Amino acid sequence: MGKYFGTDGFRGEANKGLTVDHAFRIGRWLGWYYGQKHKAVVVIGKDTRRSSYMFESALCAGITASGADAFLLHVTSTPSVSYITRVDDFDCGIMISASHNPYCDNGIKLINSNGEKMEESVLEGIEAFLDSDEELPLATGADIGQTVDYAAGRNRYIGYLISLATRSYKRYRVGLDCANGSTWMMAKSVFDALGADTYVIANRPDGLNINVDCGSTHIENLQELVREKHLDIGFAFDGDADRCLAVDEKGQVVNGDKIMYVCARYMQEKGSLGDSKVVTTIMSNMGLYKALDALGIGYEKTAVGDKYVAENMRQNGHLLGGEQSGHIIFSRYATTGDGLLTAIKIMEAVIESKMSLSELASGMQTYPQKLKNVVVTDKDETLNCPEVLAAKAAVEAELGENGRVVLRKSGTEPLLRVMVEATTQELCEAKCDQIIEAMRLAGKLIRVK
Repeated sequence: MGKYFGTDGFRGEANKGLTVDHAFRIGRWLGWYYGQKHKAVVVIGKDTRRSSYMFESALCAGITASGADAFLLHVTSTPSVSYITRVDDFDCGIMISASHNPYCDNGIKLINSNGEKMEESVLEGIEAFLDSDEELPLATGADIGQTVDYAAGRNRYIGYLISLATRSYKRYRVGLDCANGSTWMMAKSVFDALGADTYVIANRPDGLNINVDCGSTHIENLQELVREKHLDIGFAFDGDADRCLAVDEKGQVVNGDKIMYVCARYMQEKGSLGDSKVVTTIMSNMGLYKALDALGIGYEKTAVGDKYVAENMRQNGHLLGGEQSGHIIFSRYATTGDGLLTAIKIMEAVIESKMSLSELASGMQTYPQKLKNVVVTDKDETLNCPEVLAAKAAVEAELGENGRVVLRKSGTEPLLRVMVEATTQELCEAKCDQIIEAMRLAGKLIRVK
């Protein structure tokens, strides 16, 4: 990861960590870089945060000042920007969003012409420009770029999603939690068009309420809606709709791991999985691996981040992958996590199998898990400390095949994350504390956050 761009773009508090000047200069560099040999075209989407409009204007000013054209999808989802960038031959795409973060934060996600997360070489060029006093040539006269309303692109993406459904949703009662974000209009449009009886919450964005007690990070409201209205199923999205978590007809949460299990099993049964493996991160629950083993489905593990899942899938031709948080990638249909697409694929499994979501997910047992964040004197030194390694090995030996330990550096904060899975929550807690105590005795621990 670079100085500004992490695994999910350049993110920070609006006009503090990420400023309007950053956005303008990013736009200037992109317009210049892609416009060196032809008239560059860049497509831009945004979520519902108040600051998204400010950043959109700054990016457009920078892009057009460098002689490129900016096409505006307006409020839309990250996967829709990815789709339109790829199918409409844009040089690159930009999504203005901080995903599941509070409204005061925002982010700039860059997407290459293939609809994938931007190459590191391009991000490095932008970061060097942001830290320099370099000035790029300004376009003049007829060479100045223009801003184009491209809402039609968003509508075409919605049409693409609808085309992927295999059956009508008539007679299905579906709850949708739009997180007051990107899907506030899109989700209902898709499910209504497919015939579902839809019940929608968190679909009244005001610029300040995105992700506030709603969406995939606060799924309890959707659980209550499903139970109260006796719905067949519910789907919760995050702020930019690249995540989806589900709620079954009993009001139980079906997270990303269970979604991957349900979809992998369904794909295997219909013969569309082939020899493909399921790609997860190291944070997926051990219960997923045991359930996949029972089905004879292979899997691979990557570093944390849907970026790494997508890279593995692309390099190895795998068809399904994702994260526990609900970033699910179906590589036949998309190059990135897509919450609405995930909901459609879950509905396919439910309708075609003639089973409820709780029945489909019942084959996976979720092991108790405990995650603690610890501030240490030095992350790398602590990870390689003999006393810490010995404590980790002792816990792993004790847990055997019925548990596991993950120690890793946070990609966004100065922390180590200690995660233990075991047969009981009490055991997870105790073994987490055992490893943290080893850090303290070795003089590495500052505090548990």
